[in-house]
Amino acid sequence: MMRTAVLFLLAACAGAEALPVRGLHLGAPKPAEMPLALRFIRDALPKEGVNTLVMEFNYRYQFAKHPEVADADALSPEQVRQLAEACRAAGVELVPLINLLGHQSWARTTFGLLRAHPEFDETPGLYPDNANIYCRSYCPLHPELHAMVFDLIDELLDATGAKTFHAGMDEVFLLGEDVCPRCKGKDKAELFAGEVKAVRDHLAGRGVKLWLWADRLIDGEVTGIGKWEASQNQTAPALGLIPRDVVLCDWHYEAAHPTAQRFALEGFQVMSSPWRKPSVALGQLAQMRDARAHSTAVVRDRMLGMLQTTWVGFGPFARAYFSEDKTPQAQVAEAVLCFRELFREMRTMNQ
Repeated sequence: MMRTAVLFLLAACAGAEALPVRGLHLGAPKPAEMPLALRFIRDALPKEGVNTLVMEFNYRYQFAKHPEVADADALSPEQVRQLAEACRAAGVELVPLINLLGHQSWARTTFGLLRAHPEFDETPGLYPDNANIYCRSYCPLHPELHAMVFDLIDELLDATGAKTFHAGMDEVFLLGEDVCPRCKGKDKAELFAGEVKAVRDHLAGRGVKLWLWADRLIDGEVTGIGKWEASQNQTAPALGLIPRDVVLCDWHYEAAHPTAQRFALEGFQVMSSPWRKPSVALGQLAQMRDARAHSTAVVRDRMLGMLQTTWVGFGPFARAYFSEDKTPQAQVAEAVLCFRELFREMRTMNQ
């Protein structure tokens, strides 16, 4: 009995060790927000114990090879180098993100790639003004697509010096559509896995690791999680088709679904990603620690930690964090509160 109690205590202590990834996800700042962004990186991130910053650039960078895809408020190479240097000085790994495959539009706005190159659209000619769809997708089988996408990735990696790249790929609903002459009739899991492998292989040639959101790899019907935080459009079997060195960011916002453990048992490194509900974030953290405490060493080492998402913009989040915006929007205040409580708990347990 005494030996069992000691072993249990040691396992619990192991689970409370500092997690390898203590991350925050933010959109890239606007050019006018650069001073605020640099201050937030240098002051707030070390204070809170953040060691990883996933920065979502998408088309908000002044790409040299394909300037036509850049947004009007895109950051310059020098500004991105300043962000990267601030992260290095703060002991924070910067992970750039460009949303690939899905999320090529929002509401009536089509984003840079398909705005400049509609020939890459998975549903060419359909959905004027993006009516009756969630987000556009590009066609993963278009023969000219990857040369351009890889150019964008490489430019951003060169500017940041990053050794990890996040490809997004969440909430992909338009895939294998009948209107697409290349994808029509194709297996959707194979299409999704093929795009993951194409991006992964390109990055591997540069010695860069791939991260992506994990929702398309969860069966939304079997788990009951549904079509948003999991897949109900036949992409879930892609989990068995993608390389196991891809790192999965397992986001759940309404409940702490225990899916991260499943990914780790399948051989993938994984982190849990909350948003704006502290109860969900703390539940995910408890599951992460419990799994690390009660797993074999090989599975424990796949449970990487936490990546807090925000979805409110860099400027609004940072201003609310510094209490410089006295009346932030509700979602901003909620995201900041969740961030504070999650990272306070991680710091407390690691003291």
